[in-house]
Amino acid sequence: MSSLAGRRELRRYSRHLLIPEVGLAGQERLAAASVLVVGIGGLGSPVLQYLSAAGVGRIGAIDDDVVDETNLQRQTLFATADVGRSKAAVAAQRMRALNPGVRVDAIEGRFDASNARELVRLYDVVVDCTDRFPTRYLINDACVLEKKPDVYGSIFRFDGQVSVFGYDDGPCYRCLYPEAPPEGSVPTCAEGGVLGALAGIVGAWQSSETLKILLGIGEPLRGRLMLIETLGAHVREVRFERDADCALCGEHPTILDAALADEFDDAVSGFEEIDATQLEEALKDATLLDVREPHETVLGTVEGAIAMPASQLEARMHELDTAQRYIVACRVGAKSRWAMSRLRDAGFTRLLHLRGGLLTYAVQHDEFEFF
Repeated sequence: MSSLAGRRELRRYSRHLLIPEVGLAGQERLAAASVLVVGIGGLGSPVLQYLSAAGVGRIGAIDDDVVDETNLQRQTLFATADVGRSKAAVAAQRMRALNPGVRVDAIEGRFDASNARELVRLYDVVVDCTDRFPTRYLINDACVLEKKPDVYGSIFRFDGQVSVFGYDDGPCYRCLYPEAPPEGSVPTCAEGGVLGALAGIVGAWQSSETLKILLGIGEPLRGRLMLIETLGAHVREVRFERDADCALCGEHPTILDAALADEFDDAVSGFEEIDATQLEEALKDATLLDVREPHETVLGTVEGAIAMPASQLEARMHELDTAQRYIVACRVGAKSRWAMSRLRDAGFTRLLHLRGGLLTYAVQHDEFEFF
């Protein structure tokens, strides 16, 4: 009857078997379950480790990125020797080493509108471990449309959030946040920083919510947003209801497919871009427009660049010459995309965008100290 009847399996999961709410039946339920984890970073690392250790039978892990040295401060799934390797491939290797009985689907690619619903459809629960608003909304939309729970987590500096969307006819992400903020207006962890341990706290909480849903026990964070503030060591809860006017799950939905991510991408289309290897050549007949905020520039600057923080751009745009050629750059390429859009709307036509930001350039040029 049981796939866990072997002595080794019973010993491995013995601490679960001792819990009345789990027991052998619950452990078998986990073994038959499947979870898709989108994003293998600060949140994805603890989520994948805990779900593997717990014996979830099938785990999908999707990410199109490679391990970077800056990841190692919080992404505990990776080691120094993994820098440059595919995150999905490394994660699969670590998970199989942790628990050979778990089936791992390592997906080296991007979760986007072309595959969102198809991927979500294959799993029982989806865990959102991303840090971009377009992907966050896309996950939510695909989960609601496919009727799958979305276990959400986010982190920034010392603050984290956890909730469960679209579960048991509960509210979705759009009920809480109907619209995404403008592209580049909210910094990511790569731009604003994050306490490494916070990723572990929030990721562990997401893992717990996922296991509760799979086991059918307890009270998942349905209609509840958990706010975690580590600097003052405070945790509080915000309750919210399903919005009857929600564009996705309301009484008269207008969003009928998971395609939002493409809308965000279209908003920045048409930019002429260069990568880090082309920057020095491009600077021969252009000026670097550095839109990093002051707290970011203390870690390194470029000689001859015009420093104009994104938060001041619209007020100071008159200082720039529309006839001049500018290379617009920030730390990782998010604020600069927003700045490109604003400059283009204001009539600037001789613009280049530095893809990946100054951090990418710094990694390739050790003599520069950008972070």
